[in-house]
Amino acid sequence: MFRAALQNVDLFRVILLYFVFLRETGCRSADADSCHEVKTAYMMRQIGPVELVPDKPGTDESLRVCVHPGPTCCTSKMEDSYMAAVRSETQQKMQSYSFELKYLIAGHTKAYQETFESLVSFTSNLTSSLFDSAYSALASDCRPLVFQLFSDIKRHLSGDSDSSLDNTVRQFYNDLFPLVYRRLLNPGIGHTSLQSFSTSTTHDDCLRLTRQDVSPFGPHPRLLVSSLSRALRAGRALSRLLRLAGEVVNATEKATLSRECGRGLVRMQYCSHCRGLTLIRPCTGLCVNIMRGCLVGVAELGAPWGSLVVLLQRLAATLATTSNHNSMELALLAVRNHVNDAILHAQLHGPRITATVEKVCGPQAAGPMFTSVNPNTSHITTSVTPATSLTLERSSVTSPPSADPIAHQRLQLQSRRLFPLKGSRGDKSRSLKKLSREFEGSIQRYQWFFSELPEMLCESEMEVEQHTCWSGQDVAESYAGRVVGSTLKAQRENPEMTIRNTDPVLKGAKQKLEQLTQELLAELGWASKARRRGEEEEGGSAQTDRGSGNDCDDEDGCEASAVYIPPQPG
Repeated sequence: MFRAALQNVDLFRVILLYFVFLRETGCRSADADSCHEVKTAYMMRQIGPVELVPDKPGTDESLRVCVHPGPTCCTSKMEDSYMAAVRSETQQKMQSYSFELKYLIAGHTKAYQETFESLVSFTSNLTSSLFDSAYSALASDCRPLVFQLFSDIKRHLSGDSDSSLDNTVRQFYNDLFPLVYRRLLNPGIGHTSLQSFSTSTTHDDCLRLTRQDVSPFGPHPRLLVSSLSRALRAGRALSRLLRLAGEVVNATEKATLSRECGRGLVRMQYCSHCRGLTLIRPCTGLCVNIMRGCLVGVAELGAPWGSLVVLLQRLAATLATTSNHNSMELALLAVRNHVNDAILHAQLHGPRITATVEKVCGPQAAGPMFTSVNPNTSHITTSVTPATSLTLERSSVTSPPSADPIAHQRLQLQSRRLFPLKGSRGDKSRSLKKLSREFEGSIQRYQWFFSELPEMLCESEMEVEQHTCWSGQDVAESYAGRVVGSTLKAQRENPEMTIRNTDPVLKGAKQKLEQLTQELLAELGWASKARRRGEEEEGGSAQTDRGSGNDCDDEDGCEASAVYIPPQPG
């Protein structure tokens, strides 16, 4: 019994010493005679002119946020300073937390663009060398055409909204046709005098306008568009998403905190100072409610941002795959072969093309015409004789427009030897794969970044083993209010502040995220797979597919084709 009484006395002493210690270490009421600690904290945090802090506690009926019936160390001007300071502090914290994400996005955006530009530049030079080595008569005039072709491809890869591969390839072959027609199919009219320059220009314009109807290059322009569209769409989609991701992060950093948010932050962070309690920390529940209320627009980005991150991961995986169907490098290297095949097709069908052009555009010049195939070169030389012109024109319209099959076979075999389709395993290929694998792993950590940002900001305000906290009104052992969710609907019930609308800038960012993600899912052919996967997961009836080949697109490289967005945690 004596021991129990002794234990009670010891417990009483511990409690008494605790409260004495609490009062002496800064959690002291402003009923004391001095506001010295408040002034020190005010000065250390550089909140405003230190002259605004009174020397002794008093009363100020003009206080709007930190209202207290007893003596206070705050004035209305101090409240205004606290309001400006706490808004600035919160935005700086948001920027510090988003710095790594911003750096990751900006760094990989630049790295991808540099890699794409390197690939495009290399394949542009490779394609130009085709004309230097095999079609020297076209080389000087075709170099600008090749440069423009690959410049447009680079714009397409960068995500330019105005770029179109159809238009790019069509323009290239439209401009190439007059050169091929005059220099290769009819070399006798390849060089015009100054007097005939105007006529030549008109004739060339006619050739450009009728190129698609004449079809001098056969199926090869269409095959080039198909090859590039399939292989470049992942890179283009990635560029567009990275640009939008950077815009979203910038928007969150520049988002203004409402005045209602500022009042809540002051009540959480600085109203305790008015009571002389400069060291006490806000209760966790209070901080979460206020931060969620302040960042409700940011939290609303959570779900669409998570979808964007999953899509970025999938695109990075596609770029890193070695599947020939998705290989950007191989598709760009193959441009040279597509152009070569198109020119060979025109040479092998020269008589038909010339006859059709003369009917539509009129004859460019009189002259001989005969076609000879040299097995040791990739050229078909053409010249004209008046005696055979009409005969060949008629026969070319009524008979199959093929040259000697053996010569055609030799040309095709030689062109494959000179211009291999298979890409090299050089640094460019490995660097794109390495970059994509690295980005795929790095971006995954930020899937729920905006959903969890309010809690992350509160973690910096909390102390481990904290026995008491600031409830917004007084010292308490814990927060007594209800902690509400982070969605806009849940925030309507926030006990700490009134939530009306989200920031219009963040609302616009959310709409852009949703629109672009859905647009790209449909463009890539992944939307239906994502829906199907989501339905299976929600119904709990997902079964292992028999023969996964049925769900594997050739264009997807047979790698996790579905883009399923998992439910947001919490």
